[in-house]
Amino acid sequence: MSTPQHQMQQQGTPAPNWQGAPGTSYTSPIPITRTHLGHALTSEWTKIKSVRSTMWTLGVFVLLVVGIGFLVAAQTTNEDFTDVPYTIPAFFGLILGQICLITLGVLVVSSEYGTGMIRTTFTASPQRYRVLTAKLMIFFVVAFVVSALSIGVVGLITSGMHGGSSDNEWGGTVLLGSLYVSLLGVLALAVGSMLRHSAGAITTMLGVVLVPAILPAFLLMSESMRTIGEKMMEYNAPNALARIFQIDSDNGNGSSQLLLLVGVTAAAIAGAYALLEKRDV
Repeated sequence: MSTPQHQMQQQGTPAPNWQGAPGTSYTSPIPITRTHLGHALTSEWTKIKSVRSTMWTLGVFVLLVVGIGFLVAAQTTNEDFTDVPYTIPAFFGLILGQICLITLGVLVVSSEYGTGMIRTTFTASPQRYRVLTAKLMIFFVVAFVVSALSIGVVGLITSGMHGGSSDNEWGGTVLLGSLYVSLLGVLALAVGSMLRHSAGAITTMLGVVLVPAILPAFLLMSESMRTIGEKMMEYNAPNALARIFQIDSDNGNGSSQLLLLVGVTAAAIAGAYALLEKRDV
């Protein structure tokens, strides 16, 4: 007759045909590769081209720049372009079109926080700085190319309407105008990364663009605030684009306004990187 202790010893004895845990020599059949920035760029490119917001915002941007540019060009004569570039009609479309790039810049990052997909993104790529870098690079390239093509098309349309009667070079306005509005979109992306809220980030960026253009009209009424109002008027987005497109060439070519935007955008990107590593998802 077996005792309970003897039965417990028998039950605890492993069966001779049990398979032990795999040792260190185990090799996974799934190929494993180290992730790098190229993978993040591919992922962000797939995202930005597959969502409807990209097509809508960029489509409206092209429609505004090219459509308004065509309407303005149709109302001009050959004499209007004797000392100005053919891309000036695109300026009027960019005043509204820049809002589309600002909106898209915010949505590129804030929409993932809104839907919770950012958790999946950071799980697939734990290096958060790499994700943000890929978003910034992909968005800037897309925004710059679309802007340059839109402004260039307006320049070609205007030149065709007026028989190329002007000898003024307008390639520089295409590059600088595209760079300015693209940087505004990058700034919006950085603000969206910091605020993580679409409506809040878009409202903030609209304030950054519109307030300096409206507020000087009131500040100039006061002698004590006149200096601030003049600086706001000099560096706001509409006046910066006007100088880039040589509408207000007597006061510069817009280089100082562009450098200011570069500095502000760089500071916002630095803040976005700093907050990205400190916050939880």
